[in-house]
Amino acid sequence: MSLWVFASLFAASVQALRFLLQKKLAVSGLSPAAATFARFVYAPAIIAAGLAGWTLATAGVLPRIAPGFWTYALSGGIAQILATMCVVALFARRNFAVGIAFSKVTVLMTVVAGFLVLGESVTLADLSAMGVGLVGVLILSVPADGGWQVFNRASALGLASGAFFSISAVGYRGASLLVMSEAPLLRAAVTLCLVTLLQTLLLGAWLGWRDRAGLLAVFQRWRATALVGATSMAGSMGWFTAYTLQTAAYVNAVGQVELILSILISWLVLGERFSRRELLAIALVTASVIALILLQA
Repeated sequence: MSLWVFASLFAASVQALRFLLQKKLAVSGLSPAAATFARFVYAPAIIAAGLAGWTLATAGVLPRIAPGFWTYALSGGIAQILATMCVVALFARRNFAVGIAFSKVTVLMTVVAGFLVLGESVTLADLSAMGVGLVGVLILSVPADGGWQVFNRASALGLASGAFFSISAVGYRGASLLVMSEAPLLRAAVTLCLVTLLQTLLLGAWLGWRDRAGLLAVFQRWRATALVGATSMAGSMGWFTAYTLQTAAYVNAVGQVELILSILISWLVLGERFSRRELLAIALVTASVIALILLQA
């Protein structure tokens, strides 16, 4: 299996767990911005320590950053903050299922963003496989009672999160390509360290200005927020590694397996069972992911 596929599957697995933890934070009263801040605040110091240890152990030097890196890093970092805040806001709403459905057009949005920003394209066969996965994701996300209200706050938040996630994916790929190293894990670690530091400073400053109670709560609830931070850092390392090796659209398409994992978590943790509709959707998403892996082999 290619490293980018393994990294994508690993990242999706960890992200499914992280969203479960963030949902608990959201329903416990933590603001969307504060719950998002918990993702980033612990990561820079830990990754920097890891990079320092690597340089000492290998007697190496950190790679050079090429011009243009900060433009991609800033756009990707801000877009991810906004996307995560939209998703966390959805968690606090009863009808967030419709919004989540709309957010899953991220894959196709990433195809467009990747072409416009980086000039990257996908083949017709790959695009068809992505379309099959999108159909499966939408089937999973539609409420079983058919209670769709298309034009509401939830759908707007879902669409916004999908757009912002697609921008962040392309931004992170662009930034990682400007880290001058042949080692994908090192490129990913350097990019992740600098981006999360930037996000921590930006969102921390905003919380200090607008939501000091939320800022303090992140540290007061350190047991819960540290778990969010740890899963976020592990998942981000997987995403960033994949983005250094493969076009963002392919990475996000394989990452749709996260939805299947989320259902499995609900089944194992909450004792829920699958309907025929859900089994059909799982089969479509699984077929899409397998097809993309085989097409890239």
